[in-house]
Amino acid sequence: MSRGEKILVTGADGFIGSHLVEALVRRGHEVRALVLYNSFGSWGWLDHCAPDVDGNFEVFPGDVRDPNGMRKAMRGCEAVLHLAALIGIPYSYHSPDSYVDTNIKGTLNILQAAREMGVRKVVHTSTSEVYGTARFVPITEDHPLQGQSPYSATKIGADQLALSFHRSFDTPVCVLRPFNTYGPRQSTRAVIPTVITQIAKGLREIELGSLHPTRDFNFIDDTVAGFVSALESDEGVGEVINIGSGYEISIKDTVFMIADIMGKEIQVVSRDQRVRPKASEVERLWASNEKANRILGWRPAYGGIDGFRKGLEKTIDWFVKEKNLKLYRVGEYSV
Repeated sequence: MSRGEKILVTGADGFIGSHLVEALVRRGHEVRALVLYNSFGSWGWLDHCAPDVDGNFEVFPGDVRDPNGMRKAMRGCEAVLHLAALIGIPYSYHSPDSYVDTNIKGTLNILQAAREMGVRKVVHTSTSEVYGTARFVPITEDHPLQGQSPYSATKIGADQLALSFHRSFDTPVCVLRPFNTYGPRQSTRAVIPTVITQIAKGLREIELGSLHPTRDFNFIDDTVAGFVSALESDEGVGEVINIGSGYEISIKDTVFMIADIMGKEIQVVSRDQRVRPKASEVERLWASNEKANRILGWRPAYGGIDGFRKGLEKTIDWFVKEKNLKLYRVGEYSV
């Protein structure tokens, strides 16, 4: 592909989406950023984008649940990076209908629009949650899919819908499957920002859920690089591709690594409201990233324990700045 293509990014107001918009603008692409329409005129995290990017992208307020709006949003675009989704797992327990509407029907609207508009590529965002608890490690793209929460079930549905459009209509779809992304701007629904913000606010008794599960944490720069690789590569159409660091660590060890970097002694308290139902908890995630390397030429820059620590240091540096920390309701449990 050539630089300067017009790219639609859905979910551009979110954590990963806002970083991706910045990266694409810096690479010379013309970006149309789909943000969720709201009466406040908020662009989400794009309201806080980097100065060198601010004003250099187009904002399209809309909603992926609206088919006509998605056709309008995609008009004139050569490719689409589809990140818009509801992702909070606890919220999916009591509001699963909204996850079906946004994650499945919203993806259908993007695929239909892409088919009608004849775009060059659709990069659809999956999640490591579709694998459920690992049956074998490292987890390859051939691992069985297990819907252990309404959220993961809707993402499995959306992934299969995207792949079906490739098989049925030759829609140029690549399914990118990031493992647990972390970094600046992430919601405190996630464990790493939860721990950092509580410590930064002076709390020494940290409230969390389960500590024993393991995760493959992927620094935001690596996740964004995976999306850019999937977009700009001629390969990957019709494929599912993991984006993960290839390193596994428990939640407990992650928490105490953060405390060590921040130079604080802490105690961890497990709260029932933060614990998933037993059969819904994903106990182990550890990615194989061999396919991403082979097909897209992607490798994590923050892999292994040293890379993870480096990514945590950058994340902490961002969160502890008062202008950023004040954007969060520290210590409040948010679904």
